[in-house]
Amino acid sequence: MIIDVHCHAWPDQLADRALGPRVPQLPRVGDGRISTLPSVLERSGVDRGVLLGIADAAKYVDGTNRFVARSRGGNLLGFGTVHPDLPVDENMASLRRNGIPGVKLHSLFQGFAYSDSRVWDLLEAFGSEIAVIAHVGAGGDRESNERATPGMIRDIVRRFPDLRIVACHFGGYHRLEEAEADLLGLPVYLETSWPPTMAELAPERVRSIIDRHGADRIVFGSDWPMADPAKEIAAIRALGYDEETTAGILGGNFARLMGIVQGEPAPGPSVEPVRG
Repeated sequence: MIIDVHCHAWPDQLADRALGPRVPQLPRVGDGRISTLPSVLERSGVDRGVLLGIADAAKYVDGTNRFVARSRGGNLLGFGTVHPDLPVDENMASLRRNGIPGVKLHSLFQGFAYSDSRVWDLLEAFGSEIAVIAHVGAGGDRESNERATPGMIRDIVRRFPDLRIVACHFGGYHRLEEAEADLLGLPVYLETSWPPTMAELAPERVRSIIDRHGADRIVFGSDWPMADPAKEIAAIRALGYDEETTAGILGGNFARLMGIVQGEPAPGPSVEPVRG
């Protein structure tokens, strides 16, 4: 089972506006529309994709979580959103009300640092119930790039041993040296996306990171619509690991982390699916 743990999509009528200003320096390979994502995954050979909701402000948290809950099903799993400007109990109530098992934290767009005590209050509340997929590293201006450093993830992992956490971009987008120093060997899952493609990284360096960290704690993500899932799968296969190791990276490790059983259908939408 292949699982792409890093997919972004918005309601069709909002996608261009939502995606346009986010990362202007990176070309898009897709339109970011929720109606497009399922077919992209299918064509790429992906069995499940994780739709990641992001609320840029507290007032959008519950609406984003409702969108994720309505959109999941078929080949889509759903991770929702929280925001530290919203009280912890309101964040948790929104996740539970919408049946959401995990969240995406994106410091670049949400405007908070992972060292913020309010973020730690949320992580404390998550315990082992709510998993986290977090952007780590660069991608914005100088100030925003310091909101999600590998060292911050290291501190979180040490403080919250029960938290299930995935650090995107091998733990540090364009900050790999820090990620290697701060995160390798810790109980954190590292995700493989590196827009516009992981193939830009030297294969020997990627293999070194995987071997030192442990291949059983590496998970595949594309970061669609900023990268093509099919090409990212090919880049992982080109690393030359045996089939068992490759299968773990491409889906088995995340399935184990989240208790996903191959062959079981993805949780269905809370109401009629959003496709427009």
